[in-house]
Amino acid sequence: MQDIRLKQAQNLLEKSANRSSGTTTLKVPQSGHIDVKKFENIFKNIISGEEFIYTSLPTHNLSEDEAKEFVNFLILARENIDSILADFKVIEKQEETIDIAKLTDKVLFITSKNNFKKTLKKLGVDAQRILVASIPLDISDMKEINPKIPESALNGIKTKIEHIHNDINRKKHSLHPEKIIVLAEDDLNGQLLGKRAKEYYDAIVHLNNNLKDLTEVDLIEIIENS
Repeated sequence: MQDIRLKQAQNLLEKSANRSSGTTTLKVPQSGHIDVKKFENIFKNIISGEEFIYTSLPTHNLSEDEAKEFVNFLILARENIDSILADFKVIEKQEETIDIAKLTDKVLFITSKNNFKKTLKKLGVDAQRILVASIPLDISDMKEINPKIPESALNGIKTKIEHIHNDINRKKHSLHPEKIIVLAEDDLNGQLLGKRAKEYYDAIVHLNNNLKDLTEVDLIEIIENS
């Protein structure tokens, strides 16, 4: 886990260095829309970075690994600041250069819809690292979702559930993920999927009703906070 965080920090540092070449001209702000989520994420990352102020007392000196994590939070905050400034035409939008495939090469994603899989693929996640579980991971959860489901229908669903577990175990064996992350909507289906994935596979659960609008920065923060 620590190695993944340090690798992510290193990638962000390299990206920052690439962006820092040359000069930035600030332009007169134009009319625009405040992305509240980006604004909130700025404070979340600043607060995470602030923890190093207290953990490094009394000297405030950081080791190389600690420095990478500390600076990582600042760069994530800057990503959101730059994005907001670009939304108001104060700076030009920068081309993203983070290699999401590399950042997620030790992660297995379990998601609840094909649309979410498409979103992850579009962001650069290897399709082999994304598994869609459109039904619960336990037959009893199916009854909770639909108490009136006939017993005759449960046999077919049970077989599908077994196939999903087989797929997860096969990917664990072949891909050797260091973490499993569930991305699903914050509804009963997503909650039950997350509950069972955590129970069976020690998965990290991220429920969000706006997954179809997931951005690269959002995905990095999910991985960083997992």
